[in-house]
Amino acid sequence: MRKPSFLAATLAALLLSLALPAAADTTLNVVSAGDQNMVDYVNNFLGPKFEALNPGVKVRAVGTGPGDAGSQKIYEKLSAEKGANAATWDIDVAVVHQRGAATMMKEALLAPYTKDIAAGKLISRDSATNALGTNVGGYVIPMFHSQIVFAYNSDVVKAPPKSFDELKEWVRKNPKQFGYNGVKGGMSGVGFVTGWVEAYSGMAGQLERGPYDASKKAVIDKSLESLKDFNKYVVMTPGNAGTLDMLNRGEISMGPVWVDMFYTWVADGKMNPSVKLELPKPGLPGQPMYYVVPAKAAHQALARKFIDFAASPEIQAEGIVKQFNWYPGIDAKYVKPKMDEKSWDKLFADVPPDQLQKYGRPFPLSDYFTDILEGYEQVVSK
Repeated sequence: MRKPSFLAATLAALLLSLALPAAADTTLNVVSAGDQNMVDYVNNFLGPKFEALNPGVKVRAVGTGPGDAGSQKIYEKLSAEKGANAATWDIDVAVVHQRGAATMMKEALLAPYTKDIAAGKLISRDSATNALGTNVGGYVIPMFHSQIVFAYNSDVVKAPPKSFDELKEWVRKNPKQFGYNGVKGGMSGVGFVTGWVEAYSGMAGQLERGPYDASKKAVIDKSLESLKDFNKYVVMTPGNAGTLDMLNRGEISMGPVWVDMFYTWVADGKMNPSVKLELPKPGLPGQPMYYVVPAKAAHQALARKFIDFAASPEIQAEGIVKQFNWYPGIDAKYVKPKMDEKSWDKLFADVPPDQLQKYGRPFPLSDYFTDILEGYEQVVSK
C-alpha cells in the first residue's frame, strides 16, 4: 500500500465524527472496512449488547467502504497519526482485510492483544497467524471467515466431484454444466482459479506463505494450461451473483460460490432447495476480516474487552452465524454448544468444521496473486 500524502476527504469526514465527545460516556470508536452490513452489525447488534454490559460506554461505528480500498483508508488514518506523533489515535478498534492487516503490521501500526483476552485461546485456523505471508499472530482475531465452495444441484449431480481431478473428468462427461466467472465479476471465480493453481502447480505452500520468487511465474502459467482446456467444457457466468442465479434457474448444475451469499439466497427463497455444497480437496480459498487494535488507540483496555466480547462463542453463534451466515472467526467447536441444532446444521451440514479446517485455504500472497491473474489472461483467455 502506498503511503498517503493526504487523507481522502470522505474518510476525514467520517473520522471527524469520531472525535466528537459523546456527553459523559466513554466512546469506543470502531472503524470497519467492508460492506455496510458490517457497520450495521456493530451499530445495531454488537454495540448495544456491549453497552448494556458496560454502563457509561458508547460504541460508535463508521465504515470506510468495501474491499482493500476500505482497509487502505484505515491504514492512511493510522499512518498519518503516527507520522504526526499523536499521543493517542482516534480509532480504538478496526476491522480490516488481510492485506491491510499485513501492511499495518509491517509499519508498526498495531498493538498485540490476543494473549490478553480469553478469545485469543479460541482461534485455530492458519489465517489467525498468516495474512498473505505476513505473520500477524498475536495481533488479530478473525471477526468471521468467508469461504468459497462448490455448489451443485443434487437432483442432477448424484456424486459431486470431491477433488479437482474428479472435476476435470466430470466436466468432460457433463459439458456446459459447470459455470464460473473467470477472474472478472467476483472473487468466487478468482478463488476457483487460485485453487486450481494451488492444486496443479505443486507450490501451494509457497503461494500461501512465500517467499515470493518471480521465476515461479512460469510454473504458474504451466498449471494454467490445463485450465484453458477445462474451460472448453464450462459456462462463463457474469459474476458471483450470476453463478448463483444460473444454479437456481437450472442453467448450470455446479459452480463455485461464497457460502454466506449462498445461504443468504436460501434464506431469501431465491435458491433451489436441491442445491448443496461441497468443498473439494486440496481446497479452495476463503478469507477473514480481522479485529485489530491500533498501536496508540485511546482506549486500549476497552478495545480488548470489546473484541473479547465480539469473539466470544455466544456472540459468534448469535450474530456471526445465525444473522449473517458467516463461518465463525474462532474455532467452530466452541460455537456449536451455543447454537440450536437446526441453525448449526444449516451452516455445517454440507461442509462440516473438520473439512473446513482441512480444505479451507488462504488466498496466495499478493505478488503471486497478481501473477495468477496475469497468467489467466495470458494463458487461458487469449
